[in-house]
Amino acid sequence: MADKKVEALKIVEDGLQQLESIKGSVAIAVQKLSRAANLLGEKDIYIWAEYHLANPQYTKPVQELIDALNEEYKKENEDERNYDEIIKLRDGLSDFGINYEMHVAPSIDMKGSKASGGLYSVDFIEENYNHLLKCKKGNDGELYQKNLKRLLDYIKKTAHYYLSELHNKLKFSGTVTSSFDLLKNAVDNRLLDLDPEIAEQLMLAFKAVSSDKKEEWSHALTTCRRLLESLADKLYPANDLVIGKRTFKQSQFVNRLWQFMNDSIESDSNRDLAQAHVNFLGSWLEKTNKLTNKGVHDDVTQLEATKAVFHLYLMLADLLDYLDPFTTSQSSKPNLATASLDEIEVLLEVNRNIAKEIYKARIKNEGLTLDQLGAVKGVGAKTLARAKEFFDF
Repeated sequence: MADKKVEALKIVEDGLQQLESIKGSVAIAVQKLSRAANLLGEKDIYIWAEYHLANPQYTKPVQELIDALNEEYKKENEDERNYDEIIKLRDGLSDFGINYEMHVAPSIDMKGSKASGGLYSVDFIEENYNHLLKCKKGNDGELYQKNLKRLLDYIKKTAHYYLSELHNKLKFSGTVTSSFDLLKNAVDNRLLDLDPEIAEQLMLAFKAVSSDKKEEWSHALTTCRRLLESLADKLYPANDLVIGKRTFKQSQFVNRLWQFMNDSIESDSNRDLAQAHVNFLGSWLEKTNKLTNKGVHDDVTQLEATKAVFHLYLMLADLLDYLDPFTTSQSSKPNLATASLDEIEVLLEVNRNIAKEIYKARIKNEGLTLDQLGAVKGVGAKTLARAKEFFDF
């Protein structure tokens, strides 16, 4: 099946090239559409293509319907017309695999006219239209340039739609399904729950690396960087803390994501292992950051861009595992009941001694409410206001 998909993708791309080229042929594109649809088991698309290629298996029953319609329309008195036979012929098309609404109805007024070429093949229609155009003739007594063009435009537009539909299925689902698709869908869904705008950035980056345009590859890397910045803003907003040697300014989104991971690991028994895992993810964040910076200034290969996006998905899959699914939509502010001494001092803008008193009060009360914080010596209205702004309780 994989070999068929590869072959079908090549045929579809050739068909699209025919339709998108000034010198391309609509007839050849429809022939390629028929072949690709047949390979992929897309029966309805295959029948549509074969119908416009004048396969008698499909044109003959439609001709009977058109002949019946013409006979009834010859009757000038509406009361004399009998549509029972027409309905029977129309419904009977399904016996041939023909879907009237999809295959016949959109072009029956054109196919029913000799001026448009009737039920002749698209290559006949295209050839005669080009002949009249070259000869600068409006008609040859039976075929009319205007009518031929109308039918040809419909066939071209619809063939392009079906070829594009098949191309998207083959290009973006491809043969690498199962494992990566499972990961991608899981990450996309978690991000959609967390923040739809961030999820959209990731999907745009993934789509960009699949493009044939070089500029899109650089855009993918720039999008990766913006996504990481947005995610850091969501999970660990910028602040004035200094923990170890790390600071968490607005531009330091890698540090902020690292710290979010550190703060999210609660199991003491797994802390060493988890810390190593955080450092590994942090190194990938740093590499991704450098690569995205490269995308702003230099040409980037499609392979570089693809690797960055794939590793971003892998990193996000692990990062999002640390999110509490019940709190992803809530504030990412630190909780005063678990805040470090440094966080208390910096975020409340108090001196070290007052921060220690707050810390002691929290231990004594086994937590700390806003009222209990207000009872701590040295804590005034300004400190309480900052506590409401920068901490959860």
